[in-house]
Amino acid sequence: MADYDLVIIGSGPAGLTAGIYAARARMKVLVLEKAVPGGQIIVTDWVENYPGFPEGISGYDLAEKMKIQAESLGLKIETAEVRSLNLSEDSKEIILKGRSITAKSVIIASGASPKKLGIGEDKYMGKGISFCATCDAPFFRDKTVVAVGGGDTAVQEAIFLTKFAKKVYLVHRRDELRATKILQERAFANDKIEMVWDTIATGVEGFFGIEGVRVKNVKTHEEKTLKADGCFIWVGIEPNADFINDQVKTDAFGFVMADAHMQTNVPGVYAVGDVRDTPLRQIATAVGDAAIAAVSAEHYIENL
Repeated sequence: MADYDLVIIGSGPAGLTAGIYAARARMKVLVLEKAVPGGQIIVTDWVENYPGFPEGISGYDLAEKMKIQAESLGLKIETAEVRSLNLSEDSKEIILKGRSITAKSVIIASGASPKKLGIGEDKYMGKGISFCATCDAPFFRDKTVVAVGGGDTAVQEAIFLTKFAKKVYLVHRRDELRATKILQERAFANDKIEMVWDTIATGVEGFFGIEGVRVKNVKTHEEKTLKADGCFIWVGIEPNADFINDQVKTDAFGFVMADAHMQTNVPGVYAVGDVRDTPLRQIATAVGDAAIAAVSAEHYIENL
C-alpha cells in the first residue's frame, strides 16, 4: 500500500497550487522541497503580471501568501531532496537520501535553474558573478556591472540593478530585446542602462574578483573588455530534472513532456510549471498547470 495518494516534487507556485487543490480534495499529499518553499519567485524583485495585485507584489511576498494558504489547509511540506524515481510499478517510488517513499501518483514541479554561459561562473560565483539581482545588487552600490540577456528576467533585473549600480551594460546577442514592451520602454528610458547590441559575453577578467567582462560582437567579430565590477547572467533556464533519469519522456533540452492533462508518458505521473515542455513559463501558467494536474491526479487515483 502506498504511503501517500500524491507526492509533489517542488514547492514553487506550481507545487504549492497543486498542493492546495490536493489538500482541498482531502488527498493524503506530501510536498518535497530541497531548498526553500516558493521556488524562483522568492528572488524576484517585483511581480506585476499576476492577476489580483494591481500594484504588483514582491516575489517573496507572493510565495509566502501561497505557502500560508497551502499550510492552512493542512498541506505538509518536507525539506528533502529527491535523488531518483522508480515509476515502473503502480505504486511510484520516490528515493530520498537514506530512505524512500511511495505514492499512487506523482506531480513533478521541480522547476528550472539559470543556464550558465561557461565564462567562469563556478570560479567567480559570489566573487562578482551572480544570477540574482535581488540577492546581490546591494553589493554593487555605485559600481559598474554587466547584465547579460534580453528577455523579461534580464531586462527587469537590469532595471532593478540601477537602484544600486551607477551604470549597467545590458549585453544582448541580438539587435532587439525579447522582453515585453513595457519593460523595454522602462529600460530605454533609464539613463543608467547602456545597451550593447549583437554581442555575447565570452569571459571575465580579474584575480580576487571581477574587473572586466570580455565581449564579442557577433556581426563584426570585434572583441573588447567592458570594465565592470560584476556580471549578472540571465540567458535562459535548464530543467531541474536530474533525478528523473529517463523515467519519463523529455524533450531534447531535458524538459518533461506532458499532454493537456499534464500527464507524462507514465500514467499517474504529471509535470507542471517550468520543468515542463511549455511555450510560456510564467507564474500564471505554472498555477494553471498545477490545477489541471492535481485534478487529473485525483481522477486517476479514483479509478485505480
